[in-house]
Amino acid sequence: MSPETRRFHAVLRGYAERNDGAVALWGDTLKMDYTALFAEVTARQERLRDEGVKVVALALDNGIEAMLWDLAILFEGLTCLTLPPFFSPTQRAHCLEQSHAERVIAEPYLDAELHAGGYRKTGDFWCRAFDGRPSMPLGTAKVTFTSGTTGTPKGVCLSADSVLRVARELFQASHASDPRHHLSLLPLAILLENLGCYAALYAGATLSLPSQKSLGIQGASAVDAAQLLGCLAVRQPHSLILVPQLLLMLVIAAEQKAFNPQGLRFAAVGGARVSEALLLRAQHLGVPVFEGYGLSECASVVCLNRPGAQRAGSVGQPLPHVEIRLAEDNEVLIKGSTLLGYLGQTEQPEQWWPSGDLGAFDDDGFLYLKGRKKHQFVTSYGRNVNPDWVEAELTQGGAIAQAFVYGEALPQNHALLWPHRADCTDAQLAAAVALANSGLPDYAQVHCWTRLEEPFTAANGLLTANGRPRRDAIVARYQSQLAPALNEETSS
Repeated sequence: MSPETRRFHAVLRGYAERNDGAVALWGDTLKMDYTALFAEVTARQERLRDEGVKVVALALDNGIEAMLWDLAILFEGLTCLTLPPFFSPTQRAHCLEQSHAERVIAEPYLDAELHAGGYRKTGDFWCRAFDGRPSMPLGTAKVTFTSGTTGTPKGVCLSADSVLRVARELFQASHASDPRHHLSLLPLAILLENLGCYAALYAGATLSLPSQKSLGIQGASAVDAAQLLGCLAVRQPHSLILVPQLLLMLVIAAEQKAFNPQGLRFAAVGGARVSEALLLRAQHLGVPVFEGYGLSECASVVCLNRPGAQRAGSVGQPLPHVEIRLAEDNEVLIKGSTLLGYLGQTEQPEQWWPSGDLGAFDDDGFLYLKGRKKHQFVTSYGRNVNPDWVEAELTQGGAIAQAFVYGEALPQNHALLWPHRADCTDAQLAAAVALANSGLPDYAQVHCWTRLEEPFTAANGLLTANGRPRRDAIVARYQSQLAPALNEETSS
């Protein structure tokens, strides 16, 4: 075991030996104490050892089983690939193929898909043999695939020491609030939530793992608010990890007296830009919300506001395990807990990782983000989308001549469309959008669209001389159509 893995293992063993009956895991119905947790993880390690494989993929809903297998893979020194539920079948197949996942533990609804992909079921495992070894850096404990700025997500390879060091820092950052019950809202396949769960176990707290179905969460963005609020009312967690859209939902519910935040002690929010107005609304209601910042290539969280060190509008100060500086163009550069490399690529990562984000520090070392260098946007559910990818899907069907897709910090992606022919009906445009959506994962799909009254041209300032969209100019001109929800939130 690596040093951080040994430390984490020893902490869990200590809680197990104490044997005081403290609840470690709480699934939809089942509860498990730390003694049982440690015994179950050890038993699963032995089963994995008998398989004699290196890479194990998990495609499980949140629950006790998912956490037990995750810990067993970690402590056995194998590579764990977690597949988000919002990935498309094509993306899942790509991840499994590229990582050479010899064993998959999956939900039953994926049986036909795995069988078609060459896997055969034996007991708990879907099994497949691969020729050769994947191009994977030595020491890879976690492969977390980005949510896919294009159709084929990139596999970020991380060491156990990197991810567990971040988990330990999250535990330390929230320690002053003493959260004794963490509820996992996001899928465990999301690295941020995975590490938040480790942090809860570091603290010897109760880790609630209701299934996404029982929470009323479907895919990347569909949420049944009443069902989610009902679960929170029953479980009364002390800590949560939120994306901006879930924070907005809780704030609106609290304003309407449908959610009581009094029991919350620590709510971390990240994954996408959070408006300062929303944070102030949350704080006014007594929601103890702390904005942070991170990226998969740096094992998730690198900055975090925390009790006693909080600055409105900032993403907090760097955590102790990283160094952050700004390049000449103010791009945020990060050193510490960076990736071992990308799956399938041989290039060594740079010592100072270029984040792609622009930032500024205040005199007390709080980091303020000032936008992204590239065109990629991040939805309010924390999913990365490259608009070029979606726009290409929209315009290849023949009905749409020009498409512009926008979703920065929004729950729904909005497209501006210009048809190929003047006699193209709105119904035909809708059909073209539906066709494009059928090949996209739900977080990248177009949820609403506007028919343009004129095309983008160089003459009207919306295209460059070589025909590329001038994105900032388009957003500025069509802000009211593209982001009505954002405007409403800002004015609330």
